[in-house]
Parts: sequence; structure tokens; C-alpha cells
Amino acid sequence: MFAKYLKLTKPGIIIGNAITAIGGFALASKGDFKVGLFLAAIGGLSLIVAAGCVANNYLDREIDKKMERTQRRPLATGSISTTNALIFAIILGTLGSALLFFFTNVLALFIALFGFIIYVFFYTFFKYRTTYGTEIGSIAGGVPPVVGYCAVSHQLDGGAFLLFLIIALWQMPHFFAIALFRSKEYAAASIPVLPLVKGVHPTKVRMTFYTLAFFASALLLPFFGYTGYAYLGVALILGLGWLWLCLQGFKAASSEKWAHKMFRFSLIVVTLLCLMISIDGFQ
Repeated sequence: MFAKYLKLTKPGIIIGNAITAIGGFALASKGDFKVGLFLAAIGGLSLIVAAGCVANNYLDREIDKKMERTQRRPLATGSISTTNALIFAIILGTLGSALLFFFTNVLALFIALFGFIIYVFFYTFFKYRTTYGTEIGSIAGGVPPVVGYCAVSHQLDGGAFLLFLIIALWQMPHFFAIALFRSKEYAAASIPVLPLVKGVHPTKVRMTFYTLAFFASALLLPFFGYTGYAYLGVALILGLGWLWLCLQGFKAASSEKWAHKMFRFSLIVVTLLCLMISIDGFQ
């Protein structure tokens, strides 16, 4: 039963958000690493993200039955009751909020709750009604590094804004890639993702635009002195590599296989970028 409740929290999403939050925490720490604060910030945020994922599972339970990727989720199969799922989400959210409130600061808590609201209510509502649901979801996705940053800095400043911009823009090619290779599933669930509404080529054009925007935003951290040359070198290699792969999509024999490559490389990009931010930040 524990495994079923764990599955409701979408561990992959929690880990991904934790990675970006660690980058934000490191950037604001500037070498002054406080273990207790770090554990509270990452733990509290992860619990709130988990609560959001459980709530999302609750709201999507009927749609999940129509998609092969999600039809075995506990709420879709009925192996966990909706009441128990809601109670679980409330417990997770309460514990996460308490950690951030008592051991970090109110600003970090408010930002984390803002991301929760955007993800659970706005993204869940709009993804069934417009192709711009992806853009709305990217707002929530850009929150975790800001939470990590503000847990240390106690303020919203240029560094926090740049972190939000980088991760929000990164998510766009990442999620469009998913929409491309899972388009049949989204069609079955009547979710209007861009490839279904506008077509494959316009999606690739949009992905190129966002990849360029992400690349440019990633270079702003060293430009404004938040990171050093090590980060700059890695950001240049990753950005150019991802852009080159993105452009290959216009002549790819199989858009689905190409989208898989874009998706996998996007995970490498965000992980290595956050690692370099952490290395620069913890020095």
C-alpha cells in the first residue's frame, strides 16, 4: 500500500523540482552552506510538490483512465479512495508548509504555495481548454529554484528572477517533446496539446524559439555575475548542443524518435546546469 501512495506523489517530478531548488539554494548561499536550512527548504518544498501531485492525480483521475501512461495510477484504478488521497495531500501540504514556515521564512513558503496553486488549479483547468496550458504549467515549474533561493536570501531579486526565467523556459521544449511522442495518448484524453491543435511543424518552430530563449537566459547568470566561468562554459556547450538537436527535428525521419531524444537531452541539460550552479554557489 505504501508503494501506491508513493506513486501518487509522482517521485520523478519531486526529484526534478528538488534538483532545481538545490541550484537556487546554492546560488543564494554563496559558499555559506547551512545544512539545517538546506534540509528544511528542500524537504518542505518536496512535501508541497508531493501534495500538488496527489491533488493533480485526484483532479485528473477520470482522464487518467483514458491514457495508457496513466491508466494504472492508484486513483484511476480505484486502489486508493479519493477521500484517502485528499487526506494524504492535506497532510503532505501541511507538513511541507510547517517546515518552510518554521525553519526557512514566510517568503519561501508563499512562493511554494503560489506554485502549488498554479499547478493544481490553473494548470489543471487550462490544459483541457487551451494549448497554452503548457505555458501556464511552466510558471509552476519555475517556482522551485526560487523557493530554494529565497530560503537563503529572504528576498526576491535579480538572481531569483533569472532562476525562474531559466527553468520556466527550459520546460517548454521539454514538455513539447513529451506532447509530440505521446500525442496519441493526449488525443485519447482530448487534451489540446500544441502538436494536435497546430501540427508537428509549428510545434518544432515553437520549440526552437523556446530553446533559443532558454539558452540566452542561461547565459545571463554569468553576465550579471551570479556564476563564474565554469558555469559559463558548461552552459554554452549544453545550450548549443540542445539547439543543434532541436534544429535536427526539421529534417528528422521520425518526429517521435527525435522528440524522445529532445526529452532525454533536456533532462541532462537541467541536471548539469543546476549542478554547475551548485558548484559555483557552494564555492
